[in-house]
Amino acid sequence: MRFTSERRLDDGITEREFILGETPGTLWTPESAAPLPLILMAHNNGLPRVQPRLVARARHCAAYGYAVASIDTPGCGDRPRSAADERVRADLRRAMQAGEPVDEIFESLVGPLVAQAVPEWRATLDALLALPEIGGPVGYSGWTAVGIGLAVAEPRIAAAGFFAGGYVPRAQREEARRVTVPLLLLLQWDDEGNPRQRALDLFDAFGTTEKTLHANTGGHTGTPWFEVEDGNRFFGRHLK
Repeated sequence: MRFTSERRLDDGITEREFILGETPGTLWTPESAAPLPLILMAHNNGLPRVQPRLVARARHCAAYGYAVASIDTPGCGDRPRSAADERVRADLRRAMQAGEPVDEIFESLVGPLVAQAVPEWRATLDALLALPEIGGPVGYSGWTAVGIGLAVAEPRIAAAGFFAGGYVPRAQREEARRVTVPLLLLLQWDDEGNPRQRALDLFDAFGTTEKTLHANTGGHTGTPWFEVEDGNRFFGRHLK
């Protein structure tokens, strides 16, 4: 892991950009005494880590005393995207706007993306836990499909908060029953891009005995800010 920039933000959080292999990322750390618990934060569907909503969540979590890290998924953010990826994404947008079935298009795009992202997140976790200021435990927050794969593959994940999406690749729908860590699932009841019943079925499928569902009215980007506060309390119960 090579740090490429560092700046002190006005809320006392230190923000550092890093590169690990071909993976760019950001680490936010508070002034709290080390070693810090860690939250891995991924944006839904691989949106870039510099997306303002993710940055706001990350800084808010860091202010609660967590180290928070995010990386760009292959083909997203600062990482190159192939012409084939662009075509599939365009096909997915057109199908969703037209109300056509999108399962197979989604599978062809997101399935390989998750398969690539999980090993990169595990390598990032290795590098982060080698830093003297970070000691764990480790939580995960954000993109459901990657979070399922990571929670199943990575025994160091102690708790997970997922942003519910009805569209999760088949492999992760099968893996959901193997998720056994404490889980908080957020669901937007009127999400125009994710079928509600699929999200409810996914919640039923999770194998953990400690799982909580928070459902709020509103569309995909309408998650109330108080859910960030509740998420911090959830992680506080399991990471501190």
